[in-house]
Amino acid sequence: MYAGYEYYSGTYGGTVPEPDILPRLRQAARDVDTLTFGRIHAVGLENLSTYQQEIIQECCCQLAEFAHENADVLESIVSGYSINGASLTLSGSSTAVETVSGICLPRAVYRNLCQTGLCCRSETRWRDAIP
Repeated sequence: MYAGYEYYSGTYGGTVPEPDILPRLRQAARDVDTLTFGRIHAVGLENLSTYQQEIIQECCCQLAEFAHENADVLESIVSGYSINGASLTLSGSSTAVETVSGICLPRAVYRNLCQTGLCCRSETRWRDAIP
């Protein structure tokens, strides 16, 4: 995990209880690895700049909270529902939420994670992001 419960509750200021948030923090780290093409795991979090580490930890906390708060919707296999003329469609993409590599996340979180330089598909460009 890139952000443990101590970081989540202390530095980040999260309020979800430990037993509920820990699995979400673990999954958030896996999602961040997917979004960064496994680069953090490959080079080690401690080998990144302090700025990159802070962004990664904060994004993990934000992803964990997002998953916790929206668990019913995110874990639903139903993408659309209608009854008596009223309908609801969950597309996985909106102005605030997007799906990247199969991961549904707030657009702002992905933009922040991109600031680390680790989400770039170019091998040369992301290597330049490592201090």
